[in-house]
Amino acid sequence: MKAPLTVKRNKRSLRFAIWSLISSTVSIWSILAITNLSGHSLLIGSFGATAVLLFAVPDAPLSQPRNLIGGHLISATIAVILVATLGTNFFTIGFSVGLSIFVMYWTHTLHPPGGATAMIGVLGGVGVDFILFPVLIGVLILLVNALVVNNLVHHRKYPVVWF
Repeated sequence: MKAPLTVKRNKRSLRFAIWSLISSTVSIWSILAITNLSGHSLLIGSFGATAVLLFAVPDAPLSQPRNLIGGHLISATIAVILVATLGTNFFTIGFSVGLSIFVMYWTHTLHPPGGATAMIGVLGGVGVDFILFPVLIGVLILLVNALVVNNLVHHRKYPVVWF
């Protein structure tokens, strides 16, 4: 509560913003295209938040591959376990997010969209296939896109660290 009301903000780059717009749009489109080709639904809401991290702040610790892959897979696994053992209910919906944060924190894989992945899984009453389709395949598509587009231009570098 004692934080200052304002802070000096860094100047924004139009070039960076436009590249974020293009790269995030193309990345989500690529998931949709592969969905159409494969017949498996690969797009979940938490991937929108992941796109923000990968294409707007690619150098952030929470955007790195370990966090991206680990955070989503841990959260998806937690969702599957909770649905299988406790079902979808008031308790498991909230607990899935809290437990995902706890496990991601302790495993150094904190990725905020992972909390949404867990909640999406519990709300959807998912089975074990959720871990592979859409989570792992969707995350790998986003990772490949991030590797390509964030290294095409000189003003970006991704990843900062792999593990």
